[in-house]
Amino acid sequence: MVSPFVYISPMAARTILLRAAFACVLILASLCALAAPNAKEPAPRFNATTTTGEKFTNASIKGKVVLLEFWTTWCGFCADEAAFVDKIGHELAGKGLILLAINVGESKKTVKKYLEQHPRNCKLVMMEDTNLAAMYQANVYPIYVVIDRDGNIAGTQRGAGGEDALRRLIARAGLESESDAGSDSN
Repeated sequence: MVSPFVYISPMAARTILLRAAFACVLILASLCALAAPNAKEPAPRFNATTTTGEKFTNASIKGKVVLLEFWTTWCGFCADEAAFVDKIGHELAGKGLILLAINVGESKKTVKKYLEQHPRNCKLVMMEDTNLAAMYQANVYPIYVVIDRDGNIAGTQRGAGGEDALRRLIARAGLESESDAGSDSN
């Protein structure tokens, strides 16, 4: 009687399993690569009022790229990055960038006193004048969120990363800097 089973050596079995596993990895990687570009998540509905009274909502930012910066006065990294954040905001404003610097969890008096010593050149929002801090779970600082012209989240960065990292994050929304010259200044 002939056995219906075929003997496969352990080495051949290992080779077959490795090839099958490799094929599975390639298929999964391909599926992930195809899914990523369509995985843009719409920005949550929000309202924000700056300290000068300007109002922003999802509807009012359509067609613009928005950089949300969540910061505090006691955050050393926030202080270190403030100058180039403001510089980028000013540089790209003509290309459609809106920079909203949202102070999280501090009184207007504390922020005002801090800004007397460390002035900012951007649109400032206090936490009580927006629902953004809760939406983006602002509990590590700084946090940067970029919303593209279609109202989708183009990218998020939790923690300091330097000027080049911030420019790359903004570029994910299709807003390139004129030149990266001087971007290593901080």
